[in-house]
Formats: sequence, structure tokens, C-alpha cells
Amino acid sequence: MRRRSFLAASAGALAFAVGRHANAAPRPNILWIISEDISPDIGCYGNALVQTPHLDRLAAQGIRYDAAFASCPVCSPARSAMMTGMYQTSIGVHNHRSHRDDNYRLPEPVKVITSYFRDAGYFVTNGRGTDWERGGKTDWNFTPDEKPFDGTDWRQRKAGQPFLAQYNFSLTHRDFKRDSERPIDPAKVDLPPYYPDTPLLRRDWADYLESLQVLDTQVGALLKRLEDDGLADNTIVLYHGDHGRPHVRGKQWLYEGGIRVPMIVRKPDGASAGTVSDDLVSLIDVAPTMMKWAGISPPKHLEGQSIESETPREFVVCARDRCDETVDRIRCVRTKRFKFIKNFYPERAYLQFNAYKKKQYPAVSVLEQWQAEGKLTDAQKPFMAATRPEEELYDLQADPHEVKNIAGDGAYADTLAALRKHLIDWIEKTGDKGAVPESKEITDYWMDEARGRHEKVLKTRGLTLDSTPEEHVAYWEKRLLGKGGAS
Repeated sequence: MRRRSFLAASAGALAFAVGRHANAAPRPNILWIISEDISPDIGCYGNALVQTPHLDRLAAQGIRYDAAFASCPVCSPARSAMMTGMYQTSIGVHNHRSHRDDNYRLPEPVKVITSYFRDAGYFVTNGRGTDWERGGKTDWNFTPDEKPFDGTDWRQRKAGQPFLAQYNFSLTHRDFKRDSERPIDPAKVDLPPYYPDTPLLRRDWADYLESLQVLDTQVGALLKRLEDDGLADNTIVLYHGDHGRPHVRGKQWLYEGGIRVPMIVRKPDGASAGTVSDDLVSLIDVAPTMMKWAGISPPKHLEGQSIESETPREFVVCARDRCDETVDRIRCVRTKRFKFIKNFYPERAYLQFNAYKKKQYPAVSVLEQWQAEGKLTDAQKPFMAATRPEEELYDLQADPHEVKNIAGDGAYADTLAALRKHLIDWIEKTGDKGAVPESKEITDYWMDEARGRHEKVLKTRGLTLDSTPEEHVAYWEKRLLGKGGAS
């Protein structure tokens, strides 16, 4: 029922837009808002602790997507996929921050999607938050063949020219931007069971939630600017995250915390106001969706489909490969109820060394301390194990936190076999390039760079490579809780 009303409203809006375009009426502008490192933790998704009135209002005026997913749980492959409408694994840009110095070009006929909009007469921009003159984040694992953007602000376009304006917000990326005016009580935070429940980690999670509130304030300023310029009545607004939250089992992982993102669409006619869709959506679907809104025929090579398709996805596929210096290959198939995860390096620990996580995630230090002290719970032990299973299967209805792996349960054998086949077929169909390892020269470079960076961070913190987890936790407690340990 929910999807039927969503499709009817969307189909009507699309027909209206196409009809206007056929009569040479103004084509819709598109305001494309992307925030970093964020899960659906904002108010309109049910988090009563978080005050996000602007995003909540946007959802009330449009469509809220409850099952939207990044194709990768880290920024550069996810953004490379999103900006081409292709899986990062299909076009060789799947390793995080790869091809930064080798002038790597996209394979034919793949292009940055903004080129299609420019050819159709659109002015395409990329801005950074509310700094209207500063270019926004790209972070792609390729070198584009042509200039991808015309400017940083829709006000730079010619009079009457339609625009596709992307704005990137980094506020939810670590280090978090706390909200001094609307502080969140750490005691009220709902930590997932795979997280140790300590005052330190409650404070860290509350800081993340407060950063969502700061984000909301800036998104509100952007939306007000759109209204002040008299553009809201002919502008489609699309908001989503680039991947999941920057917490343990979030960013860089294929659990829900790493791949599920908020997504909201507001159409100018208001026909879909207050609609909620539970259709499965991948961020590679953004490209063909926006093209259809603009009256552009999506090229056939795109691997995404419109989020307004009358045949919604049966499943989404997400992939994780090397992140910084940490070599890995993980794939998942996610249906509305189940998730299948394939670990191609089961002999390796989940928590391999990663300088970024060691620097930024206090939960890593707490988990290591609890492991040393024998305090880990059953929900926390698997992630700290020296190895991992080759396959994981989760019933997301019964186990939304994905802590009970049922891959070995015979009652789910048929489900496991079906999802395994979906993944095998997808790997073959898309030509998943993750099967080919990077050269040792490349992986050694990243490891050497990370170790050097890690040692410098330790030095600034008064720590060494021999420091105990307890000493690392003490650093974080001093930094986030104060010397006396009170928040």
C-alpha cells in the first residue's frame, strides 16, 4: 500500500514534468544535497533524541526512503559509483583512494553524469556546505575527461538556465561538530549491543548525533536560500548520505551501519508529500533518476535504475575492498528481510590494523581493552575474533543489529543458497574487478604510509606502539570526558 501511493504520486509528478518539457516550458532545477558519514539517525527516521527540523520538514513535504543504500561503505568508491551510475567494482575504482597519481580514465562509454546534464543545457555546480564560493568534495578514484562542474553556485548560471546543483556537507564526518545550543544527554543514547556501554562511548555517540543537528541547521540555510531566490517552486530537492555512520561496524563495513543511508526527495508540485517508500534503492540509482527528472534519456550502460521504477529492486549489492592500507574484499546481498555477506579473506580479523580507525574511533580502544580484560559480551566477541566466517546471514526483522549469524542454520539453507547465487550472478554479470588483487607495490605503499602516520599521531598523544589499550582509553577519556572523567 505504501509503495503504491508512492508510485502513483511519483508517476504523476514525472508525467507532469515530461509534459512541461515537451511544451518547451522550463525544465526543473535539481538541488542535490549530500552529507558525509551518516546513517538514518535523524528525527524523521524515528530518533527522538535528535532535533533536525529542516530535514524533518523536507521529508514531510516529500518522499522519505527507508531502504536506501550506498554501493560501498567508504567515500571515494561510493562517490565514484554515484557520479557515474556504475558499480565501483565494474569500472575499476573500488579500492579506496586508488588511482590518485596515475591519471586513470573511466572505461568507455562511462562518463561523469554531469556531462549529460551540461549537454542538455543545464548549469552544473558543486559547492561545499554553505560556503557558496568554495568547491565541494569530489573524492573520485579516476580523472574525468572533461571539467565536471561549471561552478560552485546556481547564481553563477545564465538567466533562466536550469541547474543541477550539488552541495556537500562534511559536518557528520569525524571530528564531530558538537551542538552547544542543543546538547544531547549521553545517558539517553541508545547504543547498539555490539558496542561496550561506557560513559566514553556514550559521549562519542552523542557527539555524532549532535553533529546531525549542526548539519540540519546548515541544510536549512541552503533551503532558505533556494526559497529566497524564488526557485523552490521549480526545483526538485534530493538529499542523501554518501555512506553510513563513522562508528565501529559502520563506515567501511557492509553491516547496516555502513551502507544504509537517509534519502529524501521533494518534488515542487507536492503531490507526494508525506510519503514513505520501503523500496530498495542503491545510490547508483541516483544518476538515472535525476536524468529522467530532467527529461534526459539515461544511457543504456548505466547499472542503476530510476528510484521511481515500477519494478523495484529485489535486492541491492554492496561491496567493500581496500580501505586505506587495509586490504579486504567483502560483498553483500541485501533484500528487504535478509542480508548475505561473503568474506573473501575469512582468515583475517575483522578489525585489521587501520590507522584511521585507531586515530578516530575510541570504541576500537575500548573493545581492545575489554577483550584483554575478558569483558566482551556475546554480541561483541565475533567482531574481535582473529578470523571470521566465510559467509554471514542475518534475518534483519528478527536481528536488526546483525549479531546472530544464521548462515549455519539449516532452517535458512534455501535463503542462503538463493542469496549466494544472486551474488555469484552479479559478480559475473558486472565483471567485478575486485577479484584481481592490487600489486604488492601498491599495498606496501599504503601500509608504510599508514604506519608512519599512525606513529606521528601516537607521538602527539603521548603514546607509543607499545602503549596498552588501557592507556589509549585513558587518552580518549581525557579528551572527551575531561580530566575528572565527567561529561
